Amino acid sequence: MTYWLVANCQAGDGGRGRDFWVSALAAAGVEQPRCCEFDDPAWQQEAGPGDVVMVAGGDGSANAGARVCTVTGATLAVLPSGTANDFARNLALPDDPDALCRLIARGESRAVDVAVFGEQIFLNVAHVGLGTLPVRRGNGSRKRLLGRFSYGVELIRQLGAKRGFRATIECDRGQVSGRWLSVAVASGAFYGGGNEIPQAAADDGLLDVIAVRPRPLVQLLLTFVMVRLNRQAPRRTSTLLHLKGRQCRIRTRKPKTVTADGEVVGKTPLTVTCRPGCLKVIAPTVVSTA
Repeated sequence: MTYWLVANCQAGDGGRGRDFWVSALAAAGVEQPRCCEFDDPAWQQEAGPGDVVMVAGGDGSANAGARVCTVTGATLAVLPSGTANDFARNLALPDDPDALCRLIARGESRAVDVAVFGEQIFLNVAHVGLGTLPVRRGNGSRKRLLGRFSYGVELIRQLGAKRGFRATIECDRGQVSGRWLSVAVASGAFYGGGNEIPQAAADDGLLDVIAVRPRPLVQLLLTFVMVRLNRQAPRRTSTLLHLKGRQCRIRTRKPKTVTADGEVVGKTPLTVTCRPGCLKVIAPTVVSTA
């Protein structure tokens, strides 16, 4: 059994880099992990079932680690060091680094789903429309200053200027067409720096599609507040649509940018399939918002 450690020193405020985690892991009994980088394919060919790939960084780094683990059969251990850390929220990971490292040393694990599109995967969410703007226009200095709230700040700045786009959303149980402000396809229960998706979990074998129609800012904010307070998807609303399925497809009249786990990944059309329980992760439990 080998412990591999990949640390993104650019994630978050940069305070939890490789040296920080090597020290914390050693105190928990995980001594001298093999340090490596994602751009080095040699160790990825060596890793295998029974190994633990520890990734220090944000959701983008966790995504890269998951790609390695789904191929090699290794277990993913996330060391949250980024801005949003939504995937870590799905796993109820301890905030205390020492407690997290002890959890890794014990090897407590769970199986979670992965969303697949083309030859790529995502763990949290893929966006089309307004939800892509924090990735496309957010800058590093703002993220360091505002942390996870930088995502919300960028969205609020842009809400008044967007009329939406026309798209058809297809899921297992049917399809719906219309003009949308944003469409999000999620594999877990959190996105955008801690926003909850009602009645969702990273191990339920389903994708959650959240589609928002263009509406006045006050109406949009009221809808989001009510969903957050009630912690369940509205049965009927003129603003928000919540669909579930094992597969979904988004077709737009014109190609639209797609982002996934904080990275620009391509253009529409977008077809996503859920692969249930295909990723083993270090976690005490999997959070459900049901």
